[in-house]
Amino acid sequence: MSGLGISVVICVYTEDRWEDILAAVSSVRAQSRPALEILLVVDHNPALLARLAKKYAEDLGGGEVRVLANAGPRGLSAGRNTGIAASRGEVVAFLDDDAVAERDWLRHFAEGYADPRVMAVGGRTVPVWASGRRPAWFPEEFDWVVGCTYRGLPPGRVRVRNVLGGNASFRRTAFDAAGGFATGIGRDGDKRPLGCEETELCIRLTRARPDAVLLIDDRAVIHHRVPEAREHFRYFRTRVYAEGLSKALVARSVGAAKGLESERRYTTRVLPAGLARGLRDALLARPGAAGRAGAIVAGVLTAASGYAVGTARARRTGTTFSVSGIEGAAQTPPGGRTAPAPPGGRTAPAPPGGTAGRNEKGSSV
Repeated sequence: MSGLGISVVICVYTEDRWEDILAAVSSVRAQSRPALEILLVVDHNPALLARLAKKYAEDLGGGEVRVLANAGPRGLSAGRNTGIAASRGEVVAFLDDDAVAERDWLRHFAEGYADPRVMAVGGRTVPVWASGRRPAWFPEEFDWVVGCTYRGLPPGRVRVRNVLGGNASFRRTAFDAAGGFATGIGRDGDKRPLGCEETELCIRLTRARPDAVLLIDDRAVIHHRVPEAREHFRYFRTRVYAEGLSKALVARSVGAAKGLESERRYTTRVLPAGLARGLRDALLARPGAAGRAGAIVAGVLTAASGYAVGTARARRTGTTFSVSGIEGAAQTPPGGRTAPAPPGGRTAPAPPGGTAGRNEKGSSV
């Protein structure tokens, strides 16, 4: 697997993240195992597209960087599909635009593909809180709310139902088998912070390839910035409710048995343990303990409410997202670089989450 070519896709959408985007690119350029290429996919923002194209046409600091326009509808899923179509690597990795990867991130991904059955490898995402420390009330069991790895996942390299899209990689043949990310299910501009697009893809992949193995390796680490707006209970509640809505779409697509398989383990094992820990710490008068226990209860009830509403809505209107194969390649603006099309077109409990990459406008867990 030493010769495995890995393309890294970073989807971006706002100039407000300029410094974050540059830091993300720099972290990929500094990898101990170099990326074949870095693709920046800009989501319907001509000013950012032109600025990035100019920046990386002039910056030859190591590691090819190509700047592309999202060739599909607005949103993270279509942006990822654009990057997949334009990439040349045998493996396509995804990094959030407000995250930085540790030096051996790609090396650990590559090691996972030594087994030809492995179709996807994800990593561990560590929160970097804007305030400088975790809010005392915020339970680690719900870190998926801010796009990070949650408490309850076993350590090491473990087999999972789905990887989390902000820190993940897939074999190119996975998209040949299952198609791309579903549009209409994940993040889209200023809409409610939905998610689960990678959950739906991973379930679809294992249906298309029953022998497929999906892994998370906690040595493949990225550090994900959590803005101040996400440190408040209001965002927590909004995100968890949106997750319930998203999960209803996934269950509608792949069936409740598979769509909620990991969530049942999560709610019957991980969350009760977290609640018991919070209550115990409250009795010991530890700071924030009662708030953490309360947030777990509120999170479960809010997600269930979102799921109920989403299920009723899906039954009434039908599934509102679509899946297509990965075809063609996006074009860069004048002065940018043209992206060629590719040739030929221990089990762990998982949270209710997909990926979280964009903040107020963007990605998921």
